[in-house]
This record gives sequence, C-alpha cells and structure tokens, in this order.
Amino acid sequence: MDSIPANRRLWNKISGDYQHEHDPRIGAAPRLWGMYSIPDTHLRALGDVVGKRVLELGCGAGQWSRALAAEGADVVGFDLAETQLAAASAAMGASRYRLVQGAADQLPFATGSFDLVFCDFGGLSWAPPHLAVPQAARVLRPGGRLVFNVASPWFEACYDEPAGRVTTTLRQDYFGLAAIAEGDGATSYQLTYGDWVRVLRGAGLVIDDLIEPRPDPGSLNGYNETDPPDWAHRWPAELLWVTHKPEVPHAER
Repeated sequence: MDSIPANRRLWNKISGDYQHEHDPRIGAAPRLWGMYSIPDTHLRALGDVVGKRVLELGCGAGQWSRALAAEGADVVGFDLAETQLAAASAAMGASRYRLVQGAADQLPFATGSFDLVFCDFGGLSWAPPHLAVPQAARVLRPGGRLVFNVASPWFEACYDEPAGRVTTTLRQDYFGLAAIAEGDGATSYQLTYGDWVRVLRGAGLVIDDLIEPRPDPGSLNGYNETDPPDWAHRWPAELLWVTHKPEVPHAER
C-alpha cells in the first residue's frame, strides 16, 4: 500500500503543533542529532559541508538546512508536507536555501546532483527504505555521502503502545519490524540491522560507520517517554548510519 499520501496528510495536519513543541529544541544550536539533541561535534558524522551541495530529506522547519547553509553549503531542503516547508520558509532568515516538495521514494533531482544527502528522523523514517535509499544513492555523485539517523530497532521493539512509552520489556517481534502504523493510514518505517545493511549495500553504498548515539545519564528525550528515564544511556535508541557512494573505477570513466 502506498503510504505517502497518508503521511503527507498527517504531517500537513500536525506540522504546526509539532513545530510549536519541538522547534526550540531542534533549533537550539546547529547540528543536533535525534531525540536527545546530541551535538555532531561529539558524534562527528556529517563532516565539513563548505562549498558542498547538500540535500536534506525531510527538512521540516529547516533547522538543519538553515544551519548548514550558514556554514557555506549549497542546501536543498526537501519535505513531503507543504506546511512543513511553509514553516521552513518563514524561519529561513538570512541563510537562504532552496525548498522542494516531494516524496523521498521519488526524488525529482538528476543523477549525481549532491555531495551529501542526509536526514535526522526524516525521509528515511517516513518513506519505504527499499525505495528511498536507492533514490538517495542515485542522486549522490560518486564519492558522495548518505548520512542518516533513525530509531533503533531496540527502541521500536520495546515501545509499549498502550502506555505510550518505551520500557525494558520486548513488546514487538524484532523480525516483524517493517511498517509501523501511525494512524489514519500513515506509516513510518523501521528495519532490523541486517535489513538496513542489505538495503544500503543493495543500493551500491559502502557503510563507513554505524554510530549508536548515547546520551549522558539524565539527558531528556524530547519526543518519547521512557522507563527508566536513562533508557538510551543503557540501550541504543538511535542508529546513525554513515555511508558513501564509491568512486567510479578509472576503467569505467
């Protein structure tokens, strides 16, 4: 089933409330990853972006895109929902960058257009990864990088839906992780470690690192309730994949 129209409706509906609740946290400082706002200066996942063409898949209100444009990147913020892009446009300020509406499984960009494609709980959480990852790989130039942060399958498997929180008890089958119903036909996506590896390698990408961001004890999760509160200090809540598209061999140029 094509979840993209329902996901678009969901994010157009909830964008205002989402930004009101989370914008101060997401935009508190440049380059903050994930549920615990861990600085990229600590994780060292994204690297230097000066002079590079960058695509953010699922840019929301543009907090990341705005920061990278201010650093000197040529940024395109891409999102499924028009209301998210309207929020990005309103907050753009002096750091100008391009905004494009569309779905991550059908990117409207030429092959080899970008030096870096990235997302932080964006397009690769809200589009089928087996379709979206090959699209991301296609629009990367040889040597370009795909870097993205998603929820860990541990986090999803321990999520207690009726209680609305993450606990220390396994609630879902690990091998059953795939599509997660978000209501009104909307769907988010989660893969096992092995399935992520197969999808990435199947798209021709080389896996350089898998970072499991670990917040300090007492760090607050701005998005989910956890029991115990320091859940993510003890078990991985997120997966930050760092990959690249191989250079074209000399004989094939």
